[in-house]
Parts: sequence; structure tokens; C-alpha cells
Amino acid sequence: MYDLVVIGAGPGGYEAAQKAAKLGMKTAVIENREVGGTCLNRGCVPAKALLHAAELYRGSRNSERFGIVSKEVTCNYEKVSSYKEESSKTLRQGIEQLLKTNKVDLIQGTGTIPGSGKVRVQTDNKTEDIQTDKILIATGSKPSSLPIPGMDLPGIMTSDEMFRMGQIPEKLVIIGGGVIGVEFATVYSSFGTEVTILEAEKSILPGMDSDISKNLKMILKKQGVDIHTNTFVQKVEKKDQNFLCSFLKKSKRGDKSGDVETPYLLLATGRIPNTDKLFEEGISLEMESGRILVSPDFETSLPGVYAIGDVTGGTMLAHVASAQGISAVEQMNKKEPSLDLSVIPSCVYTDPEIACVGITEKEAKAQGIDAITGKALTHSNCKSVITKEERGFAKIVVDRKTEGIIGAQMMCARATDMIGEMGTAIANHLTVKQLMKAMRAHPTYNELIGEALEMTEDRIA
Repeated sequence: MYDLVVIGAGPGGYEAAQKAAKLGMKTAVIENREVGGTCLNRGCVPAKALLHAAELYRGSRNSERFGIVSKEVTCNYEKVSSYKEESSKTLRQGIEQLLKTNKVDLIQGTGTIPGSGKVRVQTDNKTEDIQTDKILIATGSKPSSLPIPGMDLPGIMTSDEMFRMGQIPEKLVIIGGGVIGVEFATVYSSFGTEVTILEAEKSILPGMDSDISKNLKMILKKQGVDIHTNTFVQKVEKKDQNFLCSFLKKSKRGDKSGDVETPYLLLATGRIPNTDKLFEEGISLEMESGRILVSPDFETSLPGVYAIGDVTGGTMLAHVASAQGISAVEQMNKKEPSLDLSVIPSCVYTDPEIACVGITEKEAKAQGIDAITGKALTHSNCKSVITKEERGFAKIVVDRKTEGIIGAQMMCARATDMIGEMGTAIANHLTVKQLMKAMRAHPTYNELIGEALEMTEDRIA
């Protein structure tokens, strides 16, 4: 008999399990694939490994601007893939050790729910029922598709298949200009692939600050990526060994049809909650558009059954799932949640990096907030000049009335590391003056934050 059984050993599941064990709950985690979930094995980690290798390759080829002459730089993609796999393997082993150290039982198998208080585990050899006081669903998400003719043709890839590619494609068409699409575009354009992005929205990264979208589009185009926005894929057909992707591009000057032929086609249109075969016959939870609905303490409509992360919809990020898992377990134990779940950083690992937290100036004004911004450009930042970074910026959004930080958007080197300071500021309702009390080392990229803060202080005054 367990106090808690977690279904899914991704970031949400394993963090929740460890927290539960530390709070004295007898805990088990059920996983039918590798520990670490999508993030560690088919998402964040392998993507960032590829991006790092691509950055090194691109940097080596362009090193002459720093006085370093490389006569011949080649890419051994087999070794790049091995490095990617080794990164995931090392982290998987770390998670397995952490679960063992915290005395969390890791059960390999497929978990299903026949009702409250019980989880059925199917392995290759047997089926076993496990009794538990509480159940936490952390089954994550899976790549989504589009209701377009031909989208079910064999060979069309999602991110899962893309990570298993054994060679660098000569040509790649990506349907979708969101985070997944632009990161893969960054990787393969760096390795010399002819990349085309087809995006239905008015801009790539449509949910982010417009300055970010515009800047990234210019940078990717400079790297040779062909970007089509306001473009709707109509159908996909097989043409010999290639795919023929037909689309309709909309503009104020009129709609225009077109097509592009490619041997490799990546569908990167987001992800959907994964509830496949999760519930036994006769068991159903309250759901909406495929996602499990939960209360503020993450309990579902079935008593004693909780759900967190991608399977509940919302913001599908690994760190959100982890935070929700910890919060759910804390509330199961009648403890005050230790994390502010409303302050969510978003990161994109292009070059330069992109990171955002809080709200934009446009969103603030839509909410009736008298917002002001300070924007510091990288061309005036000493470290950025030294390292010859691409055009970028750090923007901070402030509530004029309270002088508190309510948002930040960055597009610069190390943005994904620096955004943490801004998240801390927003979660703790810090003001511009409070953030400016600490001096920032010189020369650092972090000085961009100080410059942006100074600009907001001048405007407040």
C-alpha cells in the first residue's frame, strides 16, 4: 500500500515523487519508457545538445573574425548524435539515482486507472494492481497533427522522429514557426541544410513580444532560412521520393498559392495532452478539449486522483510541470505551496537566446496598467561587443504606479540564464529601485538588465 503513486516519470512526475518521499509519503513512480519523459529523451535536452553542437560548428566556421583561422571545419553527425544521446543517458542515470536515494520505487510498466485508490500496472509478463491512497497523473503530452490531406503519409516527421535522424538533411521544410520549429531551423541551417518554415500566424514565435519575432526573423533569414508567415498548408502529396507541400500565402495584396518540394518534412505545430489508454473501461474524468480539468490543488473530478503538467493543458513546459508537481504534493500534505505558479519563464534556445517572464507592455496596457518600459540594446553592451553577438536587447516592463517589475523580454546571449533574476523580482513584487541596489559586474551580459532598469527609472521620474 502506497501513500502516492505517480504515473509518468517526466520532470513533473519525478520531482513530485521526490518531494512526496521527502515529506514522508511512501511513493512509487510508474513509467513505460525511459525516466525523464519527453523533456529528457525527446525534447528539451536532446534539442539543446544539438543546438550547442550547431553553435560550436557555426562559431568555428566564423572564427576568422576573432583572428582564429580554421582551414577546414567538418561535422561528423554520427558523433553529434552520440553526444546528444550521451547527454540524455547521463541525466537519466542521475534521476534514477535520485529516486533510489529518496526511496521512491520505480516501476517499469504501463499504469492505468481502474478507479480511486488503485493503479493497474501492465508489464510484459503480468498485470498487477497497486493499492494507493492518492494517484498523481503526470503523463505529459505528445506531438499534435493537423487535419490536412496527406498529413498521415509515411515519413512525415514530428520532433520525436527528428531526434532519431542519422544524417544532416540537404533540405528540410518545417510546418510551424513556434519554439520547436525555430530551434530545429537554427540547428539544421547551422549544419548547412536548406530550411523553409511555413507558419500560419503573422509572425514566427507568435505568442512573444513583437520585437523578438521581428529580430529572430531577420537573423534566421541571414542564416539562409526561408520564412513564410501568414501561410496555410493546404495539402501534402508524395512526389517520387519527396513530399510536395502546397500552401496558400495570404497578404493585403491578395492570396497567392505556392508549393515546395522536400525529401524531409517536419510537423512542428505543438503538442497535445497524452491520456492514451490511461483509464480503464467505465472510468472517466472531467475533461475539456483533451485536457484533464483540475481544481486549484490539482485534484481531478475523481476523488484522490490528481493531475499536473502537460496533461492538464496550459503552458506545456518542463519547469511548469515540475513546479506543479511540487505544489500538488505540498497541498496533499496541507502545506502552503512554496512556488508562485503564475510567474512562468519561457525560453527559446536560438542564437541569440530568447527568454521572457511576466507580461509585455502591450499586455499590460490591455489590462489597464499604466506600464512603461526600458530597453537596452546589445550594441552598447561591452560583453556583447567583445563576443560580436547578433542584434539583441533586454526589455523590462514596469508598473508606473507601483514601480514594480511586471515583465521582462530578452533576446541576447545568456538570456535564458538571466531571466531568473527577473522572475524572482516579479514573484516577490520587487521595485526598480530595489533591483538597482546591487551592482552588476563588468563586463557581463547581465549589465543589460541594469541599463534597462536605469531607463525605466528615468521615465518614472
